[in-house]
Amino acid sequence: MTSPTLQPQWIAPSRTALVLIDFQVDFALPDGQMAKEGADISSALRAVKQAETLAEAARVAGVMLVFTCSIALPGKEGAVLEEAKARRGEQDKPRLCLEGTRGAEFVGPQPRHGELVVSKQRYSIFHGTGLDAALKAKNIDTLVITGLTTECCVQSSVWAAFERKFHIFIAADACAAYEYDQHQVALKAMALSGANLTTTADIRAAWKV
Repeated sequence: MTSPTLQPQWIAPSRTALVLIDFQVDFALPDGQMAKEGADISSALRAVKQAETLAEAARVAGVMLVFTCSIALPGKEGAVLEEAKARRGEQDKPRLCLEGTRGAEFVGPQPRHGELVVSKQRYSIFHGTGLDAALKAKNIDTLVITGLTTECCVQSSVWAAFERKFHIFIAADACAAYEYDQHQVALKAMALSGANLTTTADIRAAWKV
C-alpha cells in the first residue's frame, strides 16, 4: 500500500513528536541478548543509524523528542507472564532489558536534558506510562514513529496511538525486525489501518533540515 506524498504541514514541528522506541543494547548490539540468542541484528543497526539522523533533524527543526525504553523489573513480571514462559520452557531464559543492566541502556540516539524519557513494562508505549497526557498537554496530535521491533513494540504502540486519535507517520527505514518479512508485513498492516509510511530522507526534507 502506497502512502501519499509527505506534506510538510502534516508533520509541522508545532504539532509533532518524534518517538524513538526501544533503541537499546539488548535489541541492537552484538553484545545484547537478542544477538546472543542468534538474532540477525544487521537491520536493527541500520535502523539505529537512521534514528540518529532523525533525532538530530528533529532537534534542529524544534520537534519534540520522546525516548522510550523497555525495562524488565526483577521479580515483577506478573503471574501471567511467568506462566507463559514456563509453558514454553523459558523460565530460566535471561530477561531482556533487565533494570540496571547494560542491556537496558540506550544505543544510538541518546536523550538530552529536557527530552522526554518513558520507561515501560509492556509492548505499547502508552500502557501505564502517562505518555498520552504528556503529549496532549503540549498540543501534539502527530507522531513520527521509529523503533525496535517493527512487529512488536512499534506495531503495538501504533495501534494504541490510533485509539488515542494521533496521526501516525512511520519512518520505515528507522524501524526494524529481525526477519525482513515480519518487518514488511507489520508495515503493511499498519498502513492498511491508516499509518503513513515514509522515510528518513522525506521526513528531513519536510522539516527542511
